[in-house]
Amino acid sequence: MPRTRQPDVRIRSLAITYASGYAIPPHRHDWAQLIYASRGVMSVHTSTGAWVVPPHRAVWVPAEVVHAIEMSGEVAMRTLYLAPGLARDVPEICSVVNVSPLLRELILHAVELGPLDLGQPEHARLIGVILDQLAALPAVPLRVPVPSDPRAVRAADWLHAHPAESASLERIARSVGASKRTLERLFRHETGMSFGAWRQQLRLLQALPLLATGEPVTSVALSDGYESTSAFIARFRQVLGTTPGQYYTRRESRTAV
Repeated sequence: MPRTRQPDVRIRSLAITYASGYAIPPHRHDWAQLIYASRGVMSVHTSTGAWVVPPHRAVWVPAEVVHAIEMSGEVAMRTLYLAPGLARDVPEICSVVNVSPLLRELILHAVELGPLDLGQPEHARLIGVILDQLAALPAVPLRVPVPSDPRAVRAADWLHAHPAESASLERIARSVGASKRTLERLFRHETGMSFGAWRQQLRLLQALPLLATGEPVTSVALSDGYESTSAFIARFRQVLGTTPGQYYTRRESRTAV
């Protein structure tokens, strides 16, 4: 009798909706992940940084990277898991990426099909197109690097807890037991950003979950430490290329499955 062929599954998928505020504790997978949110905002945390993933974006998580995820607003999550060695032309670190309309449809179709078996011609073709799309994913600057020096960590924690405070670098440095020059040097060395740029990036990323839940732009701007709504909108446009209103009104014609 002919042998039954064993499935050669190279991509698995998961479709699940999480309530606002739900948190997935730190964990890791031996397969890489493309975690896509068609609705809601996800915050992904690792030992090296935090990423905010707005609607219609995705986060790439390499295999074996320990990560935790928090939900802001109801999150419709659609995840692809890729077998080790399958995706070669992809980032080796976590990154937030834009999801094109084509990739979005590919993700949803893969979720509908279930595990993709390389031995099935239809599945093999779909796997090939998904890999082509992953190789061309444009990254989005939605990361806050995490410093490691205890003084810089204390400063970062304080900024996380007090986004609206306008305390000077000198005052914050003094409170964590460092000089102004030392704290600036630590941030540049350990995060690749100046203290001021890191603070601005943090404020912007803290604003995204609030905007996703429907908070008015003005109240988000003021609670996040901006002097005016126009200053916040200008910063938002500088980093993300559009206004907060336009960013969150983008919708695809097809509803996620």
